Amino acid sequence: MESSVTSLMDLLISVLKTNSWYDVSVILCHSWDISRFLSYLSNNSNFELRALLNLTDMDDAGIIRFLHEKLNDLKDSSTSVLMFSSNAKCSGFVFETAAGLGLTSPEFHWVIGHPLNVEDLQTTGLPLGLLAYGEVNKPVLGNYVRDAVELIARAISTAVFIRPDTTLIQSMVNCNDKQKEGVLSSGQYLSRFLANTSFDGVTGYIHVQETSHIRSDHRYHIWNLRQDPLGKPTWVRVGKWNRQKIEIEQGIWPSRSHNEVHQQSSSSHSKLRVVTLVELPFVFTREVDRDGSCPAGLLCLDPHTKDPAVLTQLFEELNNENGSVPTEYKKCCYGYCMDLLEKLSDDLGFDFDLYIVGDGKYGAWKNGGWTGLVGDLLSGAAHMAVTSFSINSARSRVIDFTSPFYSTSLAILVRSRDTAAPIGAFMWPLHWSMWVGIFVALHLTALFLTLYEWKSPFGMTPNGRNRIKVFSYSSALNLCYAILFGRTVSSKTPKCWTGRFLMNLWAIFCLLVLSSYTANLAAVMVGEKTFEELSGIHDTKLHHPSQGFRFGTVRESSAEDYMKMSFPEMHEYTRRFNVPTTLDGVAHLKSDPSKLDAFIMDKALLDYEVSIDADCKLITVGKPFAIEGYGIGLPQNIGLNSNISELISRYKSDGFMDMLHDKWYKMVPCGKRTFEVTETLQMGIKHFSGLFVLLCLGFAGSLLTTVGEQIVYRLVLPRIRKRKRFKYWLHTSQKIHRVLNMNFEEQKIQKVKTDKR
Repeated sequence: MESSVTSLMDLLISVLKTNSWYDVSVILCHSWDISRFLSYLSNNSNFELRALLNLTDMDDAGIIRFLHEKLNDLKDSSTSVLMFSSNAKCSGFVFETAAGLGLTSPEFHWVIGHPLNVEDLQTTGLPLGLLAYGEVNKPVLGNYVRDAVELIARAISTAVFIRPDTTLIQSMVNCNDKQKEGVLSSGQYLSRFLANTSFDGVTGYIHVQETSHIRSDHRYHIWNLRQDPLGKPTWVRVGKWNRQKIEIEQGIWPSRSHNEVHQQSSSSHSKLRVVTLVELPFVFTREVDRDGSCPAGLLCLDPHTKDPAVLTQLFEELNNENGSVPTEYKKCCYGYCMDLLEKLSDDLGFDFDLYIVGDGKYGAWKNGGWTGLVGDLLSGAAHMAVTSFSINSARSRVIDFTSPFYSTSLAILVRSRDTAAPIGAFMWPLHWSMWVGIFVALHLTALFLTLYEWKSPFGMTPNGRNRIKVFSYSSALNLCYAILFGRTVSSKTPKCWTGRFLMNLWAIFCLLVLSSYTANLAAVMVGEKTFEELSGIHDTKLHHPSQGFRFGTVRESSAEDYMKMSFPEMHEYTRRFNVPTTLDGVAHLKSDPSKLDAFIMDKALLDYEVSIDADCKLITVGKPFAIEGYGIGLPQNIGLNSNISELISRYKSDGFMDMLHDKWYKMVPCGKRTFEVTETLQMGIKHFSGLFVLLCLGFAGSLLTTVGEQIVYRLVLPRIRKRKRFKYWLHTSQKIHRVLNMNFEEQKIQKVKTDKR
């Protein structure tokens, strides 16, 4: 397999034809085989070989003398010069002499005729507009073998599919057999398919030439030496050579008019125009002082337009001492990205004019054109976009990005809500089973207190010491309830040692239960912080939103582009809820009633909004997704990309980027706040609504109890009193027993005796 020199010659001829450079001169600094190339130029009537300068066998003095003599003859023409050289000293003599004779002006076109490596692309001493080409990644031997095997496999596969009987070699072959005339052998048959097979392989476009030579047409890049906005020479890729043809990068392929315009623009642009977009904490804005200055931050314009002519006029007025710009256009810009821009300006040595993008968009393809930051870069309104500018594939196809200065991802923001405590919230500190256990234990304790007291010889019973007061079951209940709720009311206490010991155990039990209850009561009465629980972008609430669940993102942002590409149905649903800016999305989330239930955006922006939330009610939920980075946007092939990317890498390694992060993220209130109840909580009537309801139920119950007492006293007890059975109630209630067994006068006498005692 070979990569023929003829492929390189074809590339050079295509470059000349593409630019209509038919007047050609050739300089040789090394013994290159360019006979086919020279033969083509001589035999083609469109081309004119004006001069052939062979410097191969000359010494340094002879080269200089010869160049002065021969190049001087080319001054009156506008020839295109191709130079073949692998000798740096000889190349230096050529360009130095040409520059001295004025042959490096835009009328002359210089092309390096031999392929170069990317590492060999120097800029010192070379004329602007110089064209060069070379392989970016040279294939290794293993890739050539792989492509050759694939070529044979493709050919055999096609041949077997069409004529398997002819393709497959017979297993029994006689050396004396003669090939029949007019019948193709298996080898000849396969060679036809090999000659007609071609494909894009690892090493390039693979095809067979002259039935026996396998050729791999490599992919070459074509570079042009230009001036960047800072006036420094830089190599810019302007095209590619692939499958025997040039693929031109539209709008940047070199031509005479392009070089003239480029030189004029590079000389006239003493400043770069930088566009930004307000996004906290990367870019803040505030009003200028009364004199129109910005003591802190950078002076920027907010003209609400993307017209390059209007912007140019405004900045001319701004930079003119006698000019005037409306005060409402002037703002002070500051933040993470503004600090980074100032640092780049100092290190690269450029000045800049700063303005805020007119439509407030990052940029998306809409109505046949790009909006926002991308649109301003493509229209020439700006040379640089510095903000939280996400790098994605769609934008990278039309503009250049530096290496990312900030890594982030997408996240989901929700708002926690304080739910009002329901009526039964005062019972929430303890589980229902605990409440049942407490009241079962209370009644059992009262029962055992009564039994111990009545079985004891020292108990408060008629059998004990014939006491007038009796410790009945109702007395035990009254005592147990008083201990449980901490009431200080008059109650009968047991007199036996067993009953007193059990009463103290019940008091310890109540103390521990009430301590646990009161510890959790405040938090429960205030209510819970609830929020939408979302596991991430794959949560079913997002893919199958229930009725009323609303979520969205920022229009024409990388988040919307991600959902549009990855989840079309979700994107279609969110379109009705999308908002213009991140601040609008947060406001919709925090409004009362809220207009959004969830907001999807860059995690770097949402984390800042969470940290500065005064109520600390915002929270990001779920796993981050769609890892991305923020980069500085540039027009394609402007030449600043490598310099800025190198500085960004240096800033990361020396800690400057960490310092910026600490400055703009760690000095915020909620970032260090823990979500504990550390402040005094004011409880309103809504927090105790359940207790008020319980009290009202108590009033109603007491009225019913009063009515019940009257019914029992007037209707039930007289009937029981007439009977001899069921009249002993002393162990249950001393009052009921007296009512059933004594008349009113006896009860009155008994009460007087008791009081005297």
